[in-house]
Amino acid sequence: MQPKKLPRLKSTFSVDCVIFGVDDGVLKILLIERNEPPFKAWKAIPGNLVRDQEDIDDAAKRILYELTGLKDIYLEQSYTFGRTNRHPQGRVITVSYYSLIQKTDDIRPVTGFAKTAFWCPVHELPKLAFDHREIVEKALAQLKHKINYQPIGFELLPKRFTLTQLQHVYEAILEVDLDKRNFRKKMLSFGLLESCQEKQTGGSHRAASLYRFNKKRYHQLATKGFIFGL
Repeated sequence: MQPKKLPRLKSTFSVDCVIFGVDDGVLKILLIERNEPPFKAWKAIPGNLVRDQEDIDDAAKRILYELTGLKDIYLEQSYTFGRTNRHPQGRVITVSYYSLIQKTDDIRPVTGFAKTAFWCPVHELPKLAFDHREIVEKALAQLKHKINYQPIGFELLPKRFTLTQLQHVYEAILEVDLDKRNFRKKMLSFGLLESCQEKQTGGSHRAASLYRFNKKRYHQLATKGFIFGL
């Protein structure tokens, strides 16, 4: 139950982050359980108020670091949400971002606004605080669109990966079953996947070849209008 009266907020800007990861072929989002009102104990996406003299982008990076301990990860501004009634303590405009990280099992919140953090499949989201479901849906739609023309899917993979792992990322985001032969032929045709001359270790199946993505080469081609995608 929400408190009857909460203090009016001095800051009117916040940042909310939709953090995507892929685990076993399933696209997931990192959620938190809020540790303070409003919506205490509710599930939510990580976010917080922008500090005085803090740029919006810097606020997003700070919040991600406070929650994940990670720096220099993929982060893109998504949308601005500004309905007058979106926050019970007053007019709060939020700028949303989405981030892509290699899923890890050791992410723990280190600030007071989050009691716990956990991964949740995008299609099994619980009821979320504020307008966070709308924020998630907007970021997901943008991710689905962008992966068709930019190689952002590699941000969800380790530096060395198999073609099967790459295909699973695309299938998880686009929610389609891709033909294995055609997918591999298409991806290798770009000339941007370099063989590591190594095989994947472990597992009961035949060892698969490992590749890395040549990001420098991609940026060189992108300046000439090259499009990487299905």
